[in-house]
Amino acid sequence: MRKLLLSLLVVAVPLAFVGHRLATAPQSPEDALRDLVASTAPAALSTSHAQATPRNPGAPLAPTAQEAREAQIVWRLFSDPRFPYRPQPLDAAMSKQIFKRYLDALDADKLFFTQADLDRFAPIRTSLDVAIKAGQLQAPFSIFSTYLKRVDQRVAYAQQLLKHDFDFNAHETWAYDRKDAAWAADDKALDELWRKYVKNDVLRLKLAGKTPEQIRATLDKRYAQVATTAHLLNGEDVFQTFMDSWALSMDPHTDYMDPRTTANFNISMSLSLQGIGAVLQKQDDYVAIRQLMPGGPAMKSGRLKVGDRIVGVGQGDSGEMLDVVGWRIDDVVDKIRGPKGSKVRLEVLPGDASMDAKPVAIALVRDKIHLEEQAAKSRIIETGTGAVRHKIGVIDLPTFYEDFEGRRKNDANYASATRDVQKILAQFKAAKVDGVVMDLRDNGGGSLAEAIDLTGLFVGPGPVVQVRDSNGDVNVQSDDINRAAWTGPLAVLVNRGSASATEIFAAAIQDYGRGLILGENTFGKGSVQNLIDLNRVTRSNPPQFGQVKLTIEQFFRVNGASTQIKGVAPDIAFPASPNAKDFGESTYDNALPYTQIQSASYRALDHFAPIVPRLIALHDARVAADTDREYGWLMQDFAEYRERADKKTLSLNLAERTAERDKDAAKRKQREAERKKYGLESSLSRADDGLDAGERNIADEARREQEAKDRISPLAREAAAILGDAIDLLAADPHLAQTVLSGRAHGAWAN
Repeated sequence: MRKLLLSLLVVAVPLAFVGHRLATAPQSPEDALRDLVASTAPAALSTSHAQATPRNPGAPLAPTAQEAREAQIVWRLFSDPRFPYRPQPLDAAMSKQIFKRYLDALDADKLFFTQADLDRFAPIRTSLDVAIKAGQLQAPFSIFSTYLKRVDQRVAYAQQLLKHDFDFNAHETWAYDRKDAAWAADDKALDELWRKYVKNDVLRLKLAGKTPEQIRATLDKRYAQVATTAHLLNGEDVFQTFMDSWALSMDPHTDYMDPRTTANFNISMSLSLQGIGAVLQKQDDYVAIRQLMPGGPAMKSGRLKVGDRIVGVGQGDSGEMLDVVGWRIDDVVDKIRGPKGSKVRLEVLPGDASMDAKPVAIALVRDKIHLEEQAAKSRIIETGTGAVRHKIGVIDLPTFYEDFEGRRKNDANYASATRDVQKILAQFKAAKVDGVVMDLRDNGGGSLAEAIDLTGLFVGPGPVVQVRDSNGDVNVQSDDINRAAWTGPLAVLVNRGSASATEIFAAAIQDYGRGLILGENTFGKGSVQNLIDLNRVTRSNPPQFGQVKLTIEQFFRVNGASTQIKGVAPDIAFPASPNAKDFGESTYDNALPYTQIQSASYRALDHFAPIVPRLIALHDARVAADTDREYGWLMQDFAEYRERADKKTLSLNLAERTAERDKDAAKRKQREAERKKYGLESSLSRADDGLDAGERNIADEARREQEAKDRISPLAREAAAILGDAIDLLAADPHLAQTVLSGRAHGAWAN
């Protein structure tokens, strides 16, 4: 329902205010924000601590007075020129943007609302600004009530369609990509869309070999779950979605986070939580165990397994055992998490037990869980042919994580991407690797401070990034590490999903000539956000509000260019994701424009331009020779994916889809034979089974997922091969090495 953009975040220190940008103001930034809050009309917004208005679970969803107040605080924040990088008034034009994004958040594929509904909503479209300022938030709740009715109507219609047979000899298509489609004019037009939608679901299962009875049972349950899930959404969800729609109307990376979302964000940055150490997944009406974290209480107990279903949760030794069947997964998670050292009791149905089996009682003591799966990881790849072989260390960094609170408290062991990478580099040195590849594919960013510090591990002290605030003031931010931790050969592997903090790091490495950038053009995000805790601004005790992630600055490379829109272009380009053209900053209609500023004062270390053409030629020759079959297959798969995606339709004709299925099966069979011939691991690809993720066996899916993670990506192997080529070229030609490494005091690359 929500369109979270947290993965594209570059955050400064998470203060309750935007501090350093207002250093010359006559009052502190925090006081400025509090004055801003107090300046709102007293009748609408009091500075005293308002009590949260509890919701009646059985009553229709409606906004609370607390939410009305919070919306007004955010209005003042978004429109005040002292805080956002691009402040915007809350007016009729903004109202239209909020309205559009709210409908997109509810019904992105335009499968529930009709144009007739939008016509009825027309008065709301241009009046949300007036409503917010007046503390009247009934409109988004009214739209959501209509949404629930439409979901029920569509589900009932879909289930009715399952009682009839479809004509699969007809030549029809299902246009599944409805992002830019027009709204269906009325119910009749929507019925036709849903007829094709259901027909495609039936056809997928039919092609997977399911019987008519199995198909009806699977889809009837699936569609019923759609309605169940929608009705589990509560008033907080409606408010969160509406506020998020407003925040994203400011710019693509401003965001509103309610308290639960804030807690999950903090967990993702600190890589730690307090609980039992289990990843959960919704499966029908149950919450099941997807993964047990090594060293956590759940795994240590030896009594829980992947696929087990949690049916009851109780607190302490004697707290009431709550029946959680049918609960939302986040509500179950809230009950299972808790302070370290506290006890939680679970009632569990083993994964292989029937639904009427007696649950097993398990008591666990909560502990602090470190999310090692999301931390930096490494492996060593051997590359090269014949007698010339190279050991290339590959570091996979999922995000630029940082435990803000731990750093503030000077915790000796706070989570830090830079510190973890530094430890890996020390291990690589001990293993005598010849070069390092930083694999930052799909790394959506994280802490600005970590991006700067990580750059210092490879560049040493000096400017890393320039940031400009809304006043036009530019601040050059430098790393203060006295000495680089790795001065040897370096490459950075990126793709379209590499964004924000990743782009700061990759751009600095490229501008300094410190290493080669490989892969494809990055996302193109060039802005900095800060977290503003509305509870601290309002001195709310107990906490009752959320946080705003607000765009406060734009960042620039040390050479003065921006990554905004354009991203970082690789030195050696090859496809690194199947759908690069479908997303990125340039696809947003309200993104900041590209601009550039003056270069900072810095000195390039190396100059790789002379060898890039030769490296490209070696890469192309290797691809043409198909020396890495898995790389070649991946490129074929990317091309086929793009070809099919560009069509944006699926045939609903049985003969045509059968031919496509058989073609895919033949390809898999041929590849599997080649894998055996060349001693490669069996493929993890499989035929379309027609099922949704939650309908498959959780234990089997978890095993497949882990096996995929354990395998070396063909893209990482090619990046290592390219880096090996560069090492060879420089080692074989001292004159070339002197040219490329002319900015160095030593020839670390060539050596």
